[in-house]
Amino acid sequence: MAEEAKKQNSKDAEDNKVYAVLAYIGILVLVPLLAAKESKFAQYHANQGLILLIAGLIVGFASSLPIIGWFLIGPIGSLALLALAIIGIVNAVNGEMKPLPLIGNFTILK
Repeated sequence: MAEEAKKQNSKDAEDNKVYAVLAYIGILVLVPLLAAKESKFAQYHANQGLILLIAGLIVGFASSLPIIGWFLIGPIGSLALLALAIIGIVNAVNGEMKPLPLIGNFTILK
């Protein structure tokens, strides 16, 4: 039974990798949300991408603060978000459902 579930999960991952990767590219998070509603793999990565998008909005707002935002929060936050997006894309391409560091344990989508 566990072997069959693993095969089904790997088929889901293989069939929906493109959607999972798109989830980490800003507003394209909407693509897996709308086009791959039945895929647990794509929805997991859509959740991670949505959290990343919200974190990006927060960093964008915080980077508008004078001095500390311009020189500290903006550059460091942007690099951190880029690193998280790359980690998420690598996980999606490898067919893994690993949470992103720092922000991956939040769940928006059920």
